Amino acid sequence: MALESVGDLAIHVIISKLGATGAASVACVSRRFRSWASEDDSLWEKFCSDELALKSPVDPLGRPTASFKEAYSSWRNAFHMYPWSLVIRVKRCWDRLKNWLAANFPEVLGTLRNGATEEEIKNLEVTLQVKLPLPTRVLYRFCDGQELDVDESSGSADKSLLGLIGGYSFYSHLVNVFLLPSHRVIEITKIIQRQSGFNNRSKYIAVAVSSIYSGKFFFLDCTRGQLFVGTRNLTSDGEMITCVPESLLSSVHDSDGSLIQDAMLLWLEEHARRLESGIVKVRKEGDMKWINLFPEQPPLCSTAVTNGVKVRASSVFVPEQSNCQDEDDRFCFGYSIRMSLLSEGCIINGMKFGSCQLYWRNWVIRANDTVVDNFNGEGVIGKFPLLRPGEEEFVYESCTYMTSSPGSIEGFFTFIPGRLADPVGAPFQVEVASFPLQVPDYIF
Repeated sequence: MALESVGDLAIHVIISKLGATGAASVACVSRRFRSWASEDDSLWEKFCSDELALKSPVDPLGRPTASFKEAYSSWRNAFHMYPWSLVIRVKRCWDRLKNWLAANFPEVLGTLRNGATEEEIKNLEVTLQVKLPLPTRVLYRFCDGQELDVDESSGSADKSLLGLIGGYSFYSHLVNVFLLPSHRVIEITKIIQRQSGFNNRSKYIAVAVSSIYSGKFFFLDCTRGQLFVGTRNLTSDGEMITCVPESLLSSVHDSDGSLIQDAMLLWLEEHARRLESGIVKVRKEGDMKWINLFPEQPPLCSTAVTNGVKVRASSVFVPEQSNCQDEDDRFCFGYSIRMSLLSEGCIINGMKFGSCQLYWRNWVIRANDTVVDNFNGEGVIGKFPLLRPGEEEFVYESCTYMTSSPGSIEGFFTFIPGRLADPVGAPFQVEVASFPLQVPDYIF
């Protein structure tokens, strides 16, 4: 039976299973096959959707094309120097990040730059005398970092909080990390290379940095494809910590020996996963918004409710304040405590109260299951929060230093029903469930 007798619909289904490369080959068989494989734009619409998640026929610059076949061809031509599977993977990574930003934090979306050209990437490589790993090259082809000169009309009260990677705060330490555009990669890398501790790190380039304190830098090792973050000793002796598990970087190469999975790509994919899953969320405080790295989901975030008082707690590793050479200050962790009163109010022994106020705290800090600190004190950071039903969480952040990892914090707060100045009942304890202090596999 001739294949033509199967019918156009069946042929369409068969060719669609071959993928774009197979369809292009089939088109060379005969005029009839060319008609099936080349002129049926619905077939190329499927290829554009499956591989590139395109909903309309556009080229890599977002310009409309006459057909999906033309759109697909423009994408293949624009990225012909890279493995196509890598191009698809990088596009999906950026799509995930941009879709999340569009729904949750459009102000950051507005800071993302268009993709860098091959000429701009080559200029970076020549100027810094490095060769970027293929995944990082493709990442920059899709998005050349963030525009740091953010327009005040963006709607954000503080443009310095629009870093894609986000950050945290405790006391006066405020960190928010931006992805650097290629021209800033050159500028900041040259500055860091002049530091004494970086004399032997010529193949390391700065790819992300905090916008407020210049103490948090992320570096890509262009030789191995690993990502590092600087510690407190960065400028003095170049001390850094790996940001992605080494096991994920081994033996992942294309047929020509090129690295097809580097730490930069893995890092951004993990960041997208954490955003999409709700582990990391946008925090709002007055007119300010930022991506807050304190985890919001268990097991990294603990939750306990006692007599109507809800306490959530989590920590984040702070590499730029850590000192891997000092046993006392080896690991720094920031921690965030969020407390609120449930809608039914404070209930003690069947009695309901419309408010309660914190008076005392007790912390038990452990390192490797050994108690290393047991702290008691009035209030929190000099404050005595008054909780009422329906009001926003009272949030405070602090930090602690650990000699080893993992560790944990747990404890309790002592609250007074009513107000400290006008108590209406006996003091009661509110649990702070144990939450971990640990250096994570992925560091942001």
